[in-house]
Amino acid sequence: MKKSILYIVLVLLFLAVGTNRAISQTVGAYDTVRVYAYISPQGDTVPMSYLPNVEVYTRLNDKWKKYWADWTRLRNAVYVTYPYAKAAGRIMNDINARLVNVTDRAKRRQIIHAREKELKKEFTDKLTQLSIYQGKVLMKLIYRETGNNCYEIIDDYKGFINAAFWQTIAILFGSNLKQKYDPKGTDADMEKIVIDVEKMYGYRS
Repeated sequence: MKKSILYIVLVLLFLAVGTNRAISQTVGAYDTVRVYAYISPQGDTVPMSYLPNVEVYTRLNDKWKKYWADWTRLRNAVYVTYPYAKAAGRIMNDINARLVNVTDRAKRRQIIHAREKELKKEFTDKLTQLSIYQGKVLMKLIYRETGNNCYEIIDDYKGFINAAFWQTIAILFGSNLKQKYDPKGTDADMEKIVIDVEKMYGYRS
């Protein structure tokens, strides 16, 4: 079978070359057709060539219009909030490092309060300009960077009463401080965008 297929291929190539030579005076520089050899999993050798890519365009239906509108909104929100999420991760690491071996409650509160004043001065104006939707995205990204949701973070640093208060405020605005991040499920699209943003900001290779 292999020999017969190979024989047919050689004959076809010979005929193709012969035909192209016969019309070479009219075709000019395009008188040679390059055909590659492909060996199938069964061991047969067949001629193979590559066709140029073809792009197919069509009008978007309502379903895909909504999908790409939501995607664009999410992408823009991630681009805006991701640097803040990275900053939150760095700040938490810094606070935790300062709190190591500090058992005195008053001293712990002093360290947290001092860092809190710096954060308010640096980020208050910027964060108050975020929309509610961008705030929701930011909370998910903070979970991605720290491994803790915003409720847990507030509870650890400011206590249960503060955490419960801000959770109530979040719920009134249609949000939730306890939301998590699911990169392989509900947040798969966000994860794809984050990977692109990381490359853009140079956070990861």
